[in-house]
Amino acid sequence: MDFTLFFQQVVDGLASGAIYGSLALALVMIYRSTGIINFAQGEMAMFSTYIAWQLTEWGVGILLALFVTVLLSFVAGAAIQATVIRPVEGADHLTQIMVTLGIFFIINNIAGWQWTYQGQVVPSVFGDRVLSLDDVRVTALALGTVLVLIAEVALLTLLLQRSRVGLAMRGAVDNPESAELCGVSVTRMLMIGWGLAAAFGAIAGVLVTPRLFLSPSVMFGVLIYSFAAAILGGLDSPIGAVVGGLTVGVAENLASTYIDFVGGDLKIGVALALIIVVLLVRPNGLFGSAEVARV
Repeated sequence: MDFTLFFQQVVDGLASGAIYGSLALALVMIYRSTGIINFAQGEMAMFSTYIAWQLTEWGVGILLALFVTVLLSFVAGAAIQATVIRPVEGADHLTQIMVTLGIFFIINNIAGWQWTYQGQVVPSVFGDRVLSLDDVRVTALALGTVLVLIAEVALLTLLLQRSRVGLAMRGAVDNPESAELCGVSVTRMLMIGWGLAAAFGAIAGVLVTPRLFLSPSVMFGVLIYSFAAAILGGLDSPIGAVVGGLTVGVAENLASTYIDFVGGDLKIGVALALIIVVLLVRPNGLFGSAEVARV
């Protein structure tokens, strides 16, 4: 067995998995705050990435462009919740799914109309440097992506467990009636949840596109991997999203390298298979909370 190849695939898989985990965090944030699975999360991230790219085209540095994009994405996510999602929060799941799919196609078409479907190159936040550990190569982008994911999880944990806003968000989700009686604006907390999810998605988009060409379809495959990560880890668990993302990234890389019929063309089938297996064997995921119903 070629251990250098093996460790290289693991390292590359962790880099990809960190991106999946970042977008999975966005999916978890929305699911925890509203109980909705947002099928438009990838397109929201794609549109945010176009904003960052457009700013760099106007001469803005990539770090400042990312900062501005994250702020704009937060506002846009909150606005989508207030104008489009809030009216269907009490509707059945099929209606909610159709609304998020509608957002998906609207954002995709607007991006194609505004920026065309030609691929664009997005500069890397971390530059193009490559580090070598013996014979294993690690790009600065890969290492930075993992560090960003760790920082996101740490900040999200502090927000939800240590801050008044985070405690209010948890209360608004767990018991909205009691939260309202305690003076918590459930509506505002849900808007913050969608805003944070959009911000996480923007970060994921800016991190992944230097490895690909930015186009209106760039996040479709990433979203499937991120869904697999969120379902594997548990749709209500931020830690699960991270573990799931890293696991999916490593699994798809190893499968494409060591399973002949998978190769590079069927890697996405690994994610789809993981989704099916987890839903059949452990529907709540590795770290998800089981639903408790009163008798």
